[in-house]
Amino acid sequence: MFKLNLKIALRNLWKYKGYTIINVLGLSVGLAGCLMIFIFINYQLGFDKGYVNSDRIYRAVPSFQYPDGEFYTNGVPRPFVPALRQDFSQFEKVAGVRASAGIIKSVGDGTKAEVKKSERVYYAEPALFEIFKIKWLAGVPATALKEPYTITLSRKTAETYFGNWKHAVGKSLMFNNKETFRVTGVFEDFPENTSFPFTLVMSYESEKDRRNDGWGSVSSSQECYMLLKRGVDIKSLDGIMASFVKKYYTSKAPGKENHLFQSLKDVHYDERFSNFGGNVTPRSELVGLFVIGLFLLITACINFINLATAQAVNRSKEVGVRKVMGSMRKQLIWQFLSETTLITVVALLFACVITELSLPGMESLFGEGITFSLFGHAEVYIFMILLIIIVSFLAGFYPAMVMSGLSPALAIKNKISSTTAGGVGLRKILVVVQFAITAILIIGTLVVMNQMSFLRSKSLGFDSTSIAVLQMPSDSLSQMKFNTLKEILLKNNSIKSVSYCFTPPSSSNNHETSFSYNSSKDADFQVSIKVADEDFFKTFSLGLVAGRQLSTSDTVKEFVVNETLLKKLNVLHPEDALGKILSLNGHSLPIVGVVRDFNNVSLHERISPIAIYSQKERYSQLAIKIESNQMLPTMKMVEREWNKMFPDYVYSSNFMDEQINSYYQSERVMGTLFKVFAGVVIFISFIGLFGLISFVATQRTKEIAIRKVLGASTLELVKMLNSSFLWMVLIANLIAWPITYIFVSKWLEGFAYRAPLNIWPFVLATFLSVIITLITVSLRSYLAASGNTINALKYE
Repeated sequence: MFKLNLKIALRNLWKYKGYTIINVLGLSVGLAGCLMIFIFINYQLGFDKGYVNSDRIYRAVPSFQYPDGEFYTNGVPRPFVPALRQDFSQFEKVAGVRASAGIIKSVGDGTKAEVKKSERVYYAEPALFEIFKIKWLAGVPATALKEPYTITLSRKTAETYFGNWKHAVGKSLMFNNKETFRVTGVFEDFPENTSFPFTLVMSYESEKDRRNDGWGSVSSSQECYMLLKRGVDIKSLDGIMASFVKKYYTSKAPGKENHLFQSLKDVHYDERFSNFGGNVTPRSELVGLFVIGLFLLITACINFINLATAQAVNRSKEVGVRKVMGSMRKQLIWQFLSETTLITVVALLFACVITELSLPGMESLFGEGITFSLFGHAEVYIFMILLIIIVSFLAGFYPAMVMSGLSPALAIKNKISSTTAGGVGLRKILVVVQFAITAILIIGTLVVMNQMSFLRSKSLGFDSTSIAVLQMPSDSLSQMKFNTLKEILLKNNSIKSVSYCFTPPSSSNNHETSFSYNSSKDADFQVSIKVADEDFFKTFSLGLVAGRQLSTSDTVKEFVVNETLLKKLNVLHPEDALGKILSLNGHSLPIVGVVRDFNNVSLHERISPIAIYSQKERYSQLAIKIESNQMLPTMKMVEREWNKMFPDYVYSSNFMDEQINSYYQSERVMGTLFKVFAGVVIFISFIGLFGLISFVATQRTKEIAIRKVLGASTLELVKMLNSSFLWMVLIANLIAWPITYIFVSKWLEGFAYRAPLNIWPFVLATFLSVIITLITVSLRSYLAASGNTINALKYE
């Protein structure tokens, strides 16, 4: 029976080649989109999986409640880790981890040349590898980091510095040209999709930077992980945490502190908190992608259902003969479902080819370090099988029921029409649904593109064009050369200005602290601090509204504050703040200037209160303003001079514009996906529309010929065939408008600064839908209306 069904299916698919091509093309493109979305979602859902006791691993994350809102961060105060270990017996293990960066250098021994790289490093307590039980290749996890100046490496890192990981243990690495670390262990590389990019892990006791180590100082570079004891409910610790906060935090602080215990399974998905990997993908984005994939699948299935039910008229005699010959309805249903399954399998094969060709583009879109594989995971094969079953059922069941239910008497007498065959009302509903989905994606794409254009064009309050940002060494000997390097660079006519700073005006690395104004009590909000020299304002074109900029100084001497700080302090006139004393980080000094507001973070967030001061020992970056037409030769000169000045370090630079663009990577990806998949849905919808109008035109050939004989013009016939489709498209857009408005409004709420949502994206989406429908339908209608009437009527 299977062989017979397959043979009949192949014959029918070959007989109706045009509709087969349309179905296969629509399904293959739709299935390829579904496959790509599944591969990405599967990759994202694989984050931080596979660790032993993963259900008992938690991260401590603080929240701060201020009068103007709640603030979240992944960092904890430095004293938090030992205090938690002491006060919470419910945790089996507690480990502090601190991120840093610097130059790692191996010394050549004759067999391998010296290797020198700028690396991200992590100071960690020994318990870290008892919480995250990753495979160890050499060394003992429990003791590898017990002694100061010991370091453990991932397999790949060990091979980078020593050629073979087996030769690493016992060797030495130099950090920042001043500290020597002994390698005590090598562990397997952490997975690609991880929030813990640990490649060089140093003993926690080796970290000597004790600045800002009080309870009131929080840095995102300091995290704390815990392993909960078996049988303990994490919710039962809320009361203990309340007592803990009351014990260690002062009640006079501007914000009300609290700490949450975040499960390992939420680290990658909770957008309130960052992580060491810098990868946070909110579950809402994954749901959005899932919905787009569902739209693709539904659109492709609607095409199939519409064409299959429309074809019921052409196949009515076949059904009638087979019923007369004794075929049961169940057998006919299986026959039609087998045809659908065959088309789905063929379409899936083409979809695999499209997906494989598209994967490099996906990897490029989502950034470095991400690799996708079509055939590398068993989940993908399972998903493919499910796709075949679901699509075959969704697309094939209703047409099979319609065709198998045709009356054999009417079918043999050729009395079956598109109306009596059934499905006309359903076809219209499905066309409306299909075009509603298309309109939703078009409107969504236009809104995303408009918002991204708004972000690119909105002034940030400072000049970011043609500014290179260099990473600077932090040791005292190197800092003694800073002024010399600055003088050399300024001799180049292509360099307009040079400034040393801790971070540029806009940065993802911000430090906030408590302060007091004019000798009063601490303010009820925190201030974001910027450390920079006197040329900071000139380099970034920061405008002053009162007072002056910072004077030349290597130490903290005075402050310049922004307008937002004064507004939150209810200082109405900037001039009134000049000379007033600002106290923060142990310094009580006068305010000498007020700078015009600038965005210190992305446009997702509002401008923070800011205080700027000079402190040479904290300068870690060099900003260089360059003539835009001399970028390439000037950057080569800068690199050359930098390497001469700091031969023991590794040159690293980027551009300010690139850094700002990186804030909107998620939106850029979503915008690209919307554009691609909106295009795919439009393509699927309109090839289905072309197939449907082709069938309608074929069924109405005699009617069209008679109307022409009776005097109807070609234009009138085209209008007749177009009208019903245009009404369906207009109804679909009216349905899509309120649905899309709700979702795009919610998405725009994620931006503190956003483009106004007006009616134009909705009108433009409707206009595009109508124009494409007119072109598609009119083309086929014109061919039908301009046909020879004699050919249509000569058999009557």
